[in-house]
Amino acid sequence: MADIQDKEVSMEGLCSIGAYDQWTPLSVSGQLPKPRYKHGAAVVQQKMYVFGGNHNGRYLGDIQVLDFKTFSWSKLEAKSQAGPSESAGEVPFSACAGHSVIQWGNKILCLAGHTREPAESLSVKEFDPQTCTWSTLRTYGRSPSSRGGQSVTLVGETLVVFGGEGHGRSLLNDLHILDLESMTWDEFETTGTPPSPRSEHAAACFAERYLLIFGGGSHSTCFSDLHLLDTQTMEWSRPKQQGVTPEPRAGHAGVTIGEYWFITGGGNSRKGVSVTLVLNMSTYEWSVLTDLEAHAPPTSEGSSLVMYTINGENFLVSFGGYSGRYSNQAYALKASLKPSVPSQQIDEAESNGFAPLSVAENSSRKVIFEIEELKDVKPGNRADNSKTLGQVATDEQNQIEDRLNHERLQSLRLKQELADVENRNAELTEELHLVRDKLSIEQTRASQLENEVSEIQQRLQKMDILEKEFESLRSELDSTVSEEAASSGNQLHRSRSRGFWRWNG
Repeated sequence: MADIQDKEVSMEGLCSIGAYDQWTPLSVSGQLPKPRYKHGAAVVQQKMYVFGGNHNGRYLGDIQVLDFKTFSWSKLEAKSQAGPSESAGEVPFSACAGHSVIQWGNKILCLAGHTREPAESLSVKEFDPQTCTWSTLRTYGRSPSSRGGQSVTLVGETLVVFGGEGHGRSLLNDLHILDLESMTWDEFETTGTPPSPRSEHAAACFAERYLLIFGGGSHSTCFSDLHLLDTQTMEWSRPKQQGVTPEPRAGHAGVTIGEYWFITGGGNSRKGVSVTLVLNMSTYEWSVLTDLEAHAPPTSEGSSLVMYTINGENFLVSFGGYSGRYSNQAYALKASLKPSVPSQQIDEAESNGFAPLSVAENSSRKVIFEIEELKDVKPGNRADNSKTLGQVATDEQNQIEDRLNHERLQSLRLKQELADVENRNAELTEELHLVRDKLSIEQTRASQLENEVSEIQQRLQKMDILEKEFESLRSELDSTVSEEAASSGNQLHRSRSRGFWRWNG
């Protein structure tokens, strides 16, 4: 078992870490953040931003920053920026835990999470480190239901949301995709067998096409299974794992460097997991990077894990977590593994159905071919053949340079076309937003007009009723007047008859 190095990294920075693949505590300055777990973290421009989390069952809503240049902690006082659907007094970021934090350019996206007052649907918030402001982004389509403990993975220009724990502690295994260009949600139909409902799992993207899901837990058990989703065919599969057998775990953290996926922390119903694992995503082979002493912070449940590159070296930085107590310590590990196969080469190999051929193999085969050609040269013709080979080499070099120039021109032309397409796409996206805004305004006006028409119809109905009642009263009044007139005539006639008779009498 490899223990954590006793010597802490000083203010000289991560470059002072000499040994590879060993977790080293960082010596930092400034006010330490409150211990926490189930928070979110992302790196933007040499700074690690930590958002929210949970401490003793209490949700946190602060923003803590670790500057990798000075190794000092500071707390940000962020302000809200009212969006199109918000008022100036609304605060878009609230205390939460189990949320997902994604770097997007020089900004940070925050999705989902458990809060004191759960919402019906999942919201997307954006933090701008330059202005230190939060804003809620307007999305279109049907938003996923609110949840926590889900995975959110950046795949190309989209965010893929999978699983989590929703209302009433219901476990989910649904899949939702947010297009970051149009900000539109889609829920795709998939084939194959998806992972069982779970939360607190880890997810990663490989070759900007494949989504990997590892581990997680339900209410009664933890998992060690590995699932693969091809985002082009939307088909789930279970790749055959090789190497060491991972222990079941939930609440672990993961980060990718090339085709390597580093997994640390987490736990199950029996114990915390002390080993840091590495998965080669091109071969699905697991290996143990390092093993830690029990209860060391990088083995904690709900810790965050980010990757930071400096001077060509890749460093993993772990912060916080819970392993019997809440932690606010930061640890770093200098990774010895380097990406060996470009993603583009792997994609081409898979699409052609052949295993990738390395540059070294190509070079050796070229040497073999040249040796075979030299074997065919007769001794008497070596001078002529050498001259011929030199001319052929010169001609080939000229041809290669011509092809290279042609490819450069072609590349410039394609880049210009791509820039034009991107500009056009941006214009169309802006027009789409304007049309949607206008449509929303027209829908609101139509709804108002419908309400006014409904009120007018109700008034007309009331007028018809009043008119009928008025006609009925008029008829009754006419009848009453007629009866009274007739009665008065009879009485006059009778009085006159009685007077006449009385006078005669």
